[in-house]
Amino acid sequence: MSAALPEYYFRVRENGAFVFRVDTENRQRRIDMDQIAVVNTRNGEIRPHGDRQLSARDMEAIETWMADRIATLARRDIDDIHRAVDHLNLTAHWVQSKASDEQLDEVSDALLMAMHDLRSVLVRKKADQLMKSRKD
Repeated sequence: MSAALPEYYFRVRENGAFVFRVDTENRQRRIDMDQIAVVNTRNGEIRPHGDRQLSARDMEAIETWMADRIATLARRDIDDIHRAVDHLNLTAHWVQSKASDEQLDEVSDALLMAMHDLRSVLVRKKADQLMKSRKD
């Protein structure tokens, strides 16, 4: 383990994190993690844990973490979409070159419905963009 521990630790959860202050300045020289807040990245809420008062330093660390976390999740989202495009291409190749009739029967309806749904959403969003750009 590194000798220089961070001042704060963020235990990630689905919509944010639990925020802990890391303390090694105690008699036993062990690592203590004291929960100081709960963070919700969806709505930007920062709730102090219990009856704590968060310092300006705490708030700055939490807000920096939130901005970094939101940026990381946005990058992951777009990466997932690029991977989905790759999977669609691999799926098309599999259908054309390797799939048995039984395998096609198993997946065709679900694939066609998902692709139809995706196409409908993409066409609607693209039309909205075009209409908006004509108004501007």
